[in-house]
Amino acid sequence: MPERVLVLIGTKKGVFIAESDADRRKWDLRGPYCETWPMQHVIADQNMGTIYGAGGNEWFGPAVWKSDDLGHSWTHSSAGLAYKEGEEPVKSVWSLAARNGTLYAGVEPAGLFASDDRGESWSHVEGLRNHPTRTEWNPGGAGLILHSLVPDPADESRIWVGISSAGVFYTEDGGRTWEPRNKGTRADFMPEDQRYPEFGQCVHCLVQAPGGGDLLYQQNHCGMYRSEDGGRTWQSIEEGLPTTFGFPAAVHPRERETLYLLPLNGDIYGRFVPDAKAAVWRTRDGGRTWEDLRQGLPQENAFFGVLRQAMATDRLEPAGVYFGTSGGALFASGDEGESWSCIAEHLPSISSVETLVIER
Repeated sequence: MPERVLVLIGTKKGVFIAESDADRRKWDLRGPYCETWPMQHVIADQNMGTIYGAGGNEWFGPAVWKSDDLGHSWTHSSAGLAYKEGEEPVKSVWSLAARNGTLYAGVEPAGLFASDDRGESWSHVEGLRNHPTRTEWNPGGAGLILHSLVPDPADESRIWVGISSAGVFYTEDGGRTWEPRNKGTRADFMPEDQRYPEFGQCVHCLVQAPGGGDLLYQQNHCGMYRSEDGGRTWQSIEEGLPTTFGFPAAVHPRERETLYLLPLNGDIYGRFVPDAKAAVWRTRDGGRTWEDLRQGLPQENAFFGVLRQAMATDRLEPAGVYFGTSGGALFASGDEGESWSCIAEHLPSISSVETLVIER
C-alpha cells in the first residue's frame, strides 16, 4: 500500500498536522486541535498509530491528549498526573515516549509518570524524585522540566531522561533507582573550578542512535556531545559547528552516526540562527565532521529560534528531516537535508515536531 507521512506539530495554541504522500512534495495542513491548549510535545505510537499530545500550563492544568483516528478527534486525561498532597503541583506535561505498550510522561516540576492503559490513567515513577540530589536541582529558563525521554527500545529496564537544569539521569531497573550520567559535559555558568559537576548541567536535548544500545547524542546549553557508553562519559563534538549553543537534535532513522543539529547564536545574543542565516548541520561520522545544509532555507533576516523538541526525521528512503520555528514556520526536506522548502507558515510558535508514517 502507498505510504503517507504525517508531521505532528505541537504549538502554543494546539496541535496541527501536515500530511503528504511518500514524495513529500505537496502538503495538506489541518488543525488546530486540542481546544488550542498549549502543547509541548506531540508523538505517535509507531506500532498502534495512536497520537498523543503533552499539554497544559498553570492555567489549564496538566493533561495528555489522545487521538485514535490520526488527529481528527481527541480526548484527554489527567488522572493520576499529580504528586502527593503537600508537594508542588504538576504544572504541565512536557514530554512523551511510547515503548511496548507503556506510555511515559515527563512533567514540570521535573518528574516521571507512566501509563499502561494508553494514557487513561497515570502512576508516578517515584524513584527519580527520590534521588538524593533532588533538593539541589535548579530550574532552567523554562522551569524545572523533564523534557527528554529516552526509553531503550531493546531493553525495557533502561531509560534515560534529560532535565533542565539537573542533567542526564539513567535507570537500569525500570525506574526504581537512578544515577546521574553527566561526566564530560560542561556547566560554563558555574565557577571555573566547578565546570564539570556530577549533576546540574543544563541538557537541552537527549537522543539515542537508531537500533537501541549505548550510543547517545546530546545538545547542551554548553556544547554538543556524544556518548558511546550509555552516558557514563561524554565527548565533545562541537568542533566545526558555528556555536556551542542550541536546542534540538534529531537522529537518522537507520544510520547510527548521522545526526542533525540546529545551532543558535548563543544564550545571551538573541537565541536565533547565527548571522540570521538558517542552516541545519549534519554529521555522517558521529560528530567528527560537520556540513551546513542551507539550500532552500532563508539566508537573510532569519531571526528565529528552534526549540528542543522541534526537529525530527521520518523513516522513509531517503529520510525526511523537519523543523519548526519560534515564528510558526515549518520546514521540510525529503532528501536527508540536501534541500528544503517551507511547508507551513504563520502557525503559533512551534514547540515540537514528530512524524508518523502510515500505509493507506
